Amino acid sequence: MQEVEDDREFWIEQTLDRLSHSPFRAKFSLSAHDRQYARDKGRAVIALHAQELLRSRVGDAYPSKDGKQTPFRGHLVFTAQHATATCCRGCIEKWHHIHRGQELSDEQIAALAALIMAWIERDLIAHPS
Repeated sequence: MQEVEDDREFWIEQTLDRLSHSPFRAKFSLSAHDRQYARDKGRAVIALHAQELLRSRVGDAYPSKDGKQTPFRGHLVFTAQHATATCCRGCIEKWHHIHRGQELSDEQIAALAALIMAWIERDLIAHPS
């Protein structure tokens, strides 16, 4: 089990590093309101939101309005999805090599949610309250 967690942590670090070299992905940061919301709700609640939003918005093999289904504002997970290229199936395919045309598995959603949470945690550390 520890080996799987270590592999996921390595993947998250490598992916966040790759994403940081994209001018588009690197420009995202949470608003002060979103940071406060994250701190008030706590990690467990935000992680649940990340999994639910991934499943409902990009989890299907062919999501409705793919490429336009994730707003840029309205929830901190939306911002994180754009920063981590988990906002649509095209970005997921390009950056994470998970092909379109197949529903995301529970394991894939968990991995992408963990990536989102790592990005959010980095933003919170970079902007202490």
